[in-house]
Amino acid sequence: MHIRKALFEDYPSIWEIIKEVITGGDTYTFDPESTKEEMIDYWCAADKHTYVAVGDNRVVGTFFIKANQPGLGSHVANAGYMVTKSQYHKGVGRSMCAFSMDEARRMGFSAMQFNFVVKSNSRAVQLWQQMGFSIIGEIPDAFNHKQLGLTNAYIMYQKL
Repeated sequence: MHIRKALFEDYPSIWEIIKEVITGGDTYTFDPESTKEEMIDYWCAADKHTYVAVGDNRVVGTFFIKANQPGLGSHVANAGYMVTKSQYHKGVGRSMCAFSMDEARRMGFSAMQFNFVVKSNSRAVQLWQQMGFSIIGEIPDAFNHKQLGLTNAYIMYQKL
């Protein structure tokens, strides 16, 4: 597997991953009925550096890095990650996170913060903690989980 900047030609594959992930209504706040155009416009917007993980000659994951806040908060990075379900438990998310932290350092960020990690998404919470992130806050009833109803979300942080 290798990771590289996303190209326009990757957009259909990125959309397929996003659609697969958001349809579950259990990890991301995006409306499961979001359109391809809405999601590509968001995920690949000019304020983001978007990447893909490629394995077996196909896109198996995608992520972006951006400034968490503008101006005086722009030294802290933010990122979002998605992996196609067929690649769960194969190290794709871990590889993307490690790459993104190195890339964020290279870009001059001094920390990375995840603003909204759904508490019930134990797979992601555990991975981010293994990657050195700490839970620094919890937002009550922040996410309307498709199966569980109102669920808390974590804010997670790590110095780079």
